[in-house]
Amino acid sequence: MASELANKLEGTTLNDGSSSSDWKAGLKQPTKDGRTQTEDVTATKGLEFEDFYLKRELLMGIFEAGFEKPSPIQEETIPVALTGRDVLARAKNGTGKTAAFVIPTLERINPKLEKTQALLLVPTRELALQTSQVCKTLGKHLGINVMVTTGGTGLKDDIIRLNDTVHIIVGTPGRILDLASKGVADLSAAHTFVMDEADKLLSPEFTITIEQLLQFHPKERQVMLFSATFPIVVKSFKDKHMHDPHEINLMDELTLRGITQYYAFVEEKQKVHCLNTLFSRLQINQSIIFCNSTARVELLAKKITELGYSCFYSHAKMLQQHRNRVFHDFRNGAMRNLVCSDLLTRGIDIQAVNVVINFDFPKNAETYLHRIGRSGRFGHLGLAINLINWEDRFNLYRIEQELGTEIQPIPANIDKKLYVYDTPENIPRPINTMAPQQRQQLEGGRRQQGSGADLMNPANRTGGYRGGRDGGRGGGFRGPPRDPNQQNQNGYQGPQRQGGYQQRPPPQHQQAMPPSAAQA
Repeated sequence: MASELANKLEGTTLNDGSSSSDWKAGLKQPTKDGRTQTEDVTATKGLEFEDFYLKRELLMGIFEAGFEKPSPIQEETIPVALTGRDVLARAKNGTGKTAAFVIPTLERINPKLEKTQALLLVPTRELALQTSQVCKTLGKHLGINVMVTTGGTGLKDDIIRLNDTVHIIVGTPGRILDLASKGVADLSAAHTFVMDEADKLLSPEFTITIEQLLQFHPKERQVMLFSATFPIVVKSFKDKHMHDPHEINLMDELTLRGITQYYAFVEEKQKVHCLNTLFSRLQINQSIIFCNSTARVELLAKKITELGYSCFYSHAKMLQQHRNRVFHDFRNGAMRNLVCSDLLTRGIDIQAVNVVINFDFPKNAETYLHRIGRSGRFGHLGLAINLINWEDRFNLYRIEQELGTEIQPIPANIDKKLYVYDTPENIPRPINTMAPQQRQQLEGGRRQQGSGADLMNPANRTGGYRGGRDGGRGGGFRGPPRDPNQQNQNGYQGPQRQGGYQQRPPPQHQQAMPPSAAQA
């Protein structure tokens, strides 16, 4: 019976009058990423995407996005998810988990049914934007409407968009619950329920919201959970809300094999000097620098620009439109360095990041694992450097023990082969398939300061938002150029950006007081 069904599928799939080579030849595929990959993504069974018998239109989107062969987590997940069975999957950061649930979700959507059929939940707004873009990119030939909704944006716009057909909703739990409670989002036909970064979504801050959201879904539903770490709360959720889930665990070790980890003992007052030394000696394509508080994020961003380097910064207290703009521009290569809090530790996929620096060492192993996972994406090489003070030494030892990894003392010279590529210009950038109206929404509207010329001319691209903490203005700084001999020759495209604060002259109507008046 099974063999007859397989033969029938083989005889009716992908054979509608044109050969496999014909339809592939007409695809607009991006430049092939020739970087070496580790076994995290190459240790596969040898399957092809065509072996899953996906719709031709979905395969077109997959190959046009630059996908070549499924990664191990995709090989294990996609066939099971296509049957509608619940899935509990655990895999390392940066090994293709997003596509592992997006591809079967898109395949199971009926474009002719004008109802929401899938809900994809993520813990952060930036991850929601990224996941929705993956859905749109892979499903661009399917005629499927994808909507992203998060807190920090106007509810009115979401209500207007839900008046039209939306097949897939991607968002954060609080906003989606708000829309469902108001009767705006109809989830009665949403038979697919996905949680990415499930360990975070099942933490106490989200648990009640998730429980309430499930009440709006049909009882006959497919539930899929994905994460790199699964604490005890995941087992409780599985026992209560999942039916005979297929469990996948590809975590033979926790850390990515392509990431080289170092630590440096540094006094607190010497950290900025140490960071300056790293900038001058490393070949950085893009870097993310983590701090443990929002106040230190802005302070460090200012210090970095005073050293003469360019940077963005991002944290949870910024206005949402500014966070969106920083994330969008950094992901598309508008700036080399990003200083941030743990806001961007989960799921964010920026292929060009090859260096992660923990300016403040994290307090627990879970945070450390997610931070360093921002480099070495999809089996590529990366470098993680931790600045450790005397109080961090116990955390360092404990994290090494919990993760079963070794964080080595930083050598005088770091081998460039550990994190540098010969042709960094071939590192893929996100494919932008959005309409102008959607792009404006993603970027948070019009820029608050400066003109569009800053972004049109790469030589003038200087960082975007400037200002103080209130209202969250932030993201980039301007000022005198740095030493041209520093942080150069690393393959970064375009002229070097500038950093630092811009010194503005006092307004003309304010005249300086004469010395005599000042003394009086």
